[in-house]
Amino acid sequence: MQQKKRKIEILVLSDVHLGTYGCHAKQLLSYLKTIKPKTVVLNGDIIDIWQFSKRYWPKSHMKVVKHIMGWMSKGIKIYYVTGNHDELLRKFVGFKFGSLQIVNKVVLPLAEGKKAWFFHGDVFDVTMQHSKWLAKLGAIGYDTLILINMLANFISEKIFKKGKLSLSKKIKNRVKSAVKFINNFETTAADIGISNKYDYVVCGHIHQPEMKEITNHHGSITYLNSGDWIENLTALEYNDGKWIIYKYDEANITDVIDEDAGEYELGNKELFSNMLQEFNMMSLT
Repeated sequence: MQQKKRKIEILVLSDVHLGTYGCHAKQLLSYLKTIKPKTVVLNGDIIDIWQFSKRYWPKSHMKVVKHIMGWMSKGIKIYYVTGNHDELLRKFVGFKFGSLQIVNKVVLPLAEGKKAWFFHGDVFDVTMQHSKWLAKLGAIGYDTLILINMLANFISEKIFKKGKLSLSKKIKNRVKSAVKFINNFETTAADIGISNKYDYVVCGHIHQPEMKEITNHHGSITYLNSGDWIENLTALEYNDGKWIIYKYDEANITDVIDEDAGEYELGNKELFSNMLQEFNMMSLT
C-alpha cells in the first residue's frame, strides 16, 4: 500500500560526494522520494568537484541532481552551503536562482525563538588550511579504499553469505588521532556556536552523524552532524521543534504516492540550462 510523503520542515544533507564511486546515489534518491521538505540545507560536499570526472557520472547521480532541481521548480527553499570538495562554488557565494541560494554559512530561525547555525566545517581542518594538496591526496586514497570496500562486500555477501563491511569506517574509528580530531572538531564548533548565542550548530565534513549537548563555561549548545552518503547514509530532519538523525534502511523504504509525478521533469531541462547561463555570466564578471 502506497503512503503519502513525509512532511519535513528542514532537511539537512551533507557529504553526498556525487561523482565518486563511494556515493550511494540510488539509496539517497529512494529516500528523497519519500519526503516533502519545506527547507533544504545542502551542507557541503554534495558534488565532489575534486574528483569529478566525466568518465564516472552514472544516471543515478544525475537523478539526484534532477530531483533537487525538481524541488527548486516547486519553490522549496534550498541553501547550498559550500564545502571543501565543492569549494569552486565559493566564488559564486551570494548567487540566487529561484529558490536556490549559494552560501558559506546560514542561520535559520526555529521554533520557540531558537536559532540554528549551519556550515560545512572544513574551516576547522588544519590540513585543509595549510596542506590542501595533502588533503586532496587523502581524498583520492579514501575513494580507493571505498572501491576496495565494495569488492570486499561483494565477496562477503555473495561467497561467504555474511553482512557488509566498512573498512574505511573501522580504520577511522581505531586511529586515535582521528578520534581526537573528531572530538576537537565538535568542541570547536560548539564553542563558537555558544559564543554567538546559537541554540544549534549543524555541521558536516567529518562523516560522523551525531547529536549531542556540549557545554562549556559560557553555556551549552546542541551539536548536530548530518553524517554522509558514503558509509553512514544519514540525514538530519527537523520537525515540530525536534531534530532526529535519519538512518537509511532499505527494508523500511516504502512506496509513496508521488503527488508531483511528471511535474519535476518538465521544468528540469530549462531550469538547468538557465542556471548554467547564470553561472557563466557570473564567471565573466
